[in-house]
Amino acid sequence: MPNLHDIERRIKSVSSTKQITRTMEMVAAAKIRRASERVDNALPWAVAISDMLISTAKYAHLDNEPLLQVHDEVKRVLIVAVTSDRGLAGGFNTNVLRYVEKLMKLKQREGAEVEVAACGKKAIGYFTYRGIEPVFSFAGYSADPEFAQAAELSGYVMQAYAEGKLDEVFIVYNHAKNAAEQTLVEQQVLPVKEESYVDLLGLKAKEEDVFKSFREKDDSAIPGDIDFEPSTESVMSYMMNAYLNNAFYYAMLDSAAGEQGARRNAMKSATDNANEMVSTLERVYNTVRQGAITTEITEIVGGAAALED
Repeated sequence: MPNLHDIERRIKSVSSTKQITRTMEMVAAAKIRRASERVDNALPWAVAISDMLISTAKYAHLDNEPLLQVHDEVKRVLIVAVTSDRGLAGGFNTNVLRYVEKLMKLKQREGAEVEVAACGKKAIGYFTYRGIEPVFSFAGYSADPEFAQAAELSGYVMQAYAEGKLDEVFIVYNHAKNAAEQTLVEQQVLPVKEESYVDLLGLKAKEEDVFKSFREKDDSAIPGDIDFEPSTESVMSYMMNAYLNNAFYYAMLDSAAGEQGARRNAMKSATDNANEMVSTLERVYNTVRQGAITTEITEIVGGAAALED
């Protein structure tokens, strides 16, 4: 059994660790609010531009916008993995990276070449260690994403898809369902699918949702004509540019909110485990101390009895 000094030193070590995890939990809890507000502010535009593109594209000639065309054969696929720059967030990054690896193997079995774009230090390190060099990467913005990085990634994707260097593009990230729960999302960005963010993220459509009729596909409604001004090419080009910029930027914002929620949960679990460990060590400490005191008393009594004899 360890001595009292070892147990006391262990208690101090665990208590010090508990203070760190508790502080990190409080910091993450404070950051969740701002990150969630950014996601809530970006969601209406994300839903609007996605639904507007889906509802308008069928009235435009596909030849007018190369990004709306579906390639006959899928030869090259790009998977964008959105992770965090820091760890200590439980399985937040692991879930994304393992899913991306699974999706890569699936596409490779179908005969496609797979490229990876890594957003966050964890994704960059993960794929680089496995000999997979990301074609596009940036780090340092996972907790506070900026639109410039999303626009840069969007520009790379648009050019590659228009030139036929890419046939499919996916984003894999963690959606912040609420402050305590995250769900894994696989979003096909190109070619554009008729799937709104309401369906993708499992959101409830609000009563004032002006695009509700497009999602429900009400065949009884008489479709109206759509005029493109100044031209079909310029309108669809603008909408595709806005759609792709938003898709990547919203994924980064959503992942940032999920990161803080996951880190708070992980640090809370660590703090609870530290409290339990300290309680256990204190019981062991008291047991050892009581045994030492009993031994000393026994020795004193025995010594006194020996002197009387």
